[in-house]
Amino acid sequence: MVTQAITSDDIDKTYPTIQPYIRRTPVARVDYADLSADLNADLNPGGSRSASVTFKLEMLQVAGSFKARGAFANLLLRDIPEVGVAAASGGNHGVAVAYAAHRLGVPARIYVPTVSAQAKIDRIRELGAHLVVGGDRYADALAAAQAWVADSGALSVHAFDQRETLLGQGTLGLELEQQVDGVDTVLVPVGGGGLIAGVAAYLEGRVRVVGVEPDGAPTLHRARAAGHPVDAPTGSIAADALAPRRVGELVFPITQAYVDDVVLVDDQAIRLAQRRLWAALRVVAEPAASVGLAALLSGTYRPEPGENVAIVLSGANITLPPGTFGSDPD
Repeated sequence: MVTQAITSDDIDKTYPTIQPYIRRTPVARVDYADLSADLNADLNPGGSRSASVTFKLEMLQVAGSFKARGAFANLLLRDIPEVGVAAASGGNHGVAVAYAAHRLGVPARIYVPTVSAQAKIDRIRELGAHLVVGGDRYADALAAAQAWVADSGALSVHAFDQRETLLGQGTLGLELEQQVDGVDTVLVPVGGGGLIAGVAAYLEGRVRVVGVEPDGAPTLHRARAAGHPVDAPTGSIAADALAPRRVGELVFPITQAYVDDVVLVDDQAIRLAQRRLWAALRVVAEPAASVGLAALLSGTYRPEPGENVAIVLSGANITLPPGTFGSDPD
């Protein structure tokens, strides 16, 4: 028996509580040929033998990412003090907590580093949260948030290393299993590990779970090599979402029990995956959301013949260059 922070039964019980506030995001099955049509021009083929891929379109979630699940679980399952809640985030968690707080009428104070995408910063402000921008990386924002919590008595809503956060993120695994029959493997983006731990805890080994990280921010990869959470670099174009200093203490035992492998992808592969998602699905995904497809296209994850692969597209809080979709009509 694995000793861990959450179980699939816990996630089952959490889902009805948060369900009125989140979306049951859709899935889309795409022929691999559509995803790899111009692959030779950009990156060497990964040799994938999967005829199709199923995407869980979590960028369509409220607040633009899977983080809304954990945010609502925290605010609905815990007692909120009058001063409200505080959260540190690379961006998406901050947007999600700000959104949940706005919906529930709770004061929120959000800390993000300077690396956070402008789209995420703007959205947090639009939702009425008090925003503090400072420091270079997530770890700096976390330290500032912890200091505020200690001084104010606000409720800390951790981005990944909190039981309620894991319970909320695990509901994505619940939905995926209900929506898609016969999934053999699910590729999940990894930052602090809240999403992959929640999904893996729900699936409990029934489906192969593989984490995907940028090679510039290999938090879970480094932890598995060391046998415990350790500090890792915080680089990559996905640094605003997938670059905490280390994976969570609650997260790690779950991943050791139920995550089969962790693979790394470089920035070139991530950029290609973003382009292929737009070409095949007309989906705009942020870099962090694209790492699963990057692993498939680059060959860092190679499915077996006939293997049914699902990929979590985790968010789309991204600033688009001017004219991305053409000029506005006069």
